[in-house]
Amino acid sequence: MTAPDTLSERQDFDSLLPAARLDRRGFVTTLVAAGFALAVQPVQASTMITTASTGLSTGEATIDVSGDSLPVYFARPADAVGKLPVVLVVQEIFGVHEHIRDVCRRLAHQGYLAVAPELFFRQGDPSKLENVGEIIQSIVSKVPDAQVMADLDACAAWAVSAQGGDPDWLAVTGFCWGGRITWLYAAHNPALKAGVAWYGRLDGAPSESTPQHPIDVVDKLHAPVLGLYGGQDQGIPLDDVRMTQEALQKAGSASMIHVYPDAPHAFHADYRPSYRKDEAEDGWKRLLDWFARHRA
Repeated sequence: MTAPDTLSERQDFDSLLPAARLDRRGFVTTLVAAGFALAVQPVQASTMITTASTGLSTGEATIDVSGDSLPVYFARPADAVGKLPVVLVVQEIFGVHEHIRDVCRRLAHQGYLAVAPELFFRQGDPSKLENVGEIIQSIVSKVPDAQVMADLDACAAWAVSAQGGDPDWLAVTGFCWGGRITWLYAAHNPALKAGVAWYGRLDGAPSESTPQHPIDVVDKLHAPVLGLYGGQDQGIPLDDVRMTQEALQKAGSASMIHVYPDAPHAFHADYRPSYRKDEAEDGWKRLLDWFARHRA
């Protein structure tokens, strides 16, 4: 059970429920809301970023994973020459909705092959549920970390075999639930080159599905991780951030954590009231610099 993330998500979304209804901008609001999970509506159309797919090859596919069909969204430069560096994009608790797809397109415009898998597909469809608590209780709490690691491995292999990905360069980035997964995947896959974790939970009580947390694996990271965290995050205590920073330093890790003192949880989520433009843009620049640095 991901209780700290639950708290963050509940607080961010108290002002969003119930779901969107038509107003004088109703038609526009309805169009903007298309492609987003029910639990996040109404979306913040005034701040939401929409990245065009011009010059990109984008689409949906399925990957066979032990007899299951894992759905993915991908984006890549349309006319790329040579092997493309691969970035796995790990969702929030809401699934691969339009914001995660947009992140993939942003990465593709920077020359990456970005792949976002629907990591809850066996447990249910979070986009159809109307509140955060139900998503966590009926879906997220039932998703084992081991299953997620295997699915990400399958995505990395598929990116190379089916989409022209570079077998020698793989990175991962994730948001909230996906931020925690980013740290864990960096400890899981020895082929990984870099990771960027956006406000992912760092500590918590172990369970059968989630036996370890990022603070438990800082000395096992195969690739350097950049953590981007908000100083006003009500679900991820700054004490956890400081303890993780100290553990990374003690382990001699190349990973690091940057804290935005005034930012709340989900400050990169431009479709939500938690969005903070300056911190989100700075974090995105740091992500691109981090990936570029570890491609050298």
